[in-house]
Amino acid sequence: MRSSPRGHRSYVAFLGHRLSGLALAIFLPVHFLALGLALEAGRSFEDFMAFADMPLVKVAEWGLVMLLAIHLFFGARLLVVELLPWREEAGDRPALIGWGAGGAVVVGLIFLMGAF
Repeated sequence: MRSSPRGHRSYVAFLGHRLSGLALAIFLPVHFLALGLALEAGRSFEDFMAFADMPLVKVAEWGLVMLLAIHLFFGARLLVVELLPWREEAGDRPALIGWGAGGAVVVGLIFLMGAF
């Protein structure tokens, strides 16, 4: 009897890529709308910048950066898996999951260093 493919690490990477894409599709238009409204007038922009300095907003921005990084790295992993030839060693593909997750964490940490 075969085990479920949902128990494999590649499935977690697949879910990370798809769910981060959905979250970005929901969050980015709202983010751009808020930024556009802030840029329409000088006072609104100052209000927006004061709002953006709040710790909760910075955490939300970090979440956005993490979603972008996860989507980028796991999307690149997906392209590599689909487009490049593979050797038969079993360790090749799962290693890309770790590299992708590590890359997303590095991007998130770099953002945190500059945000606070």
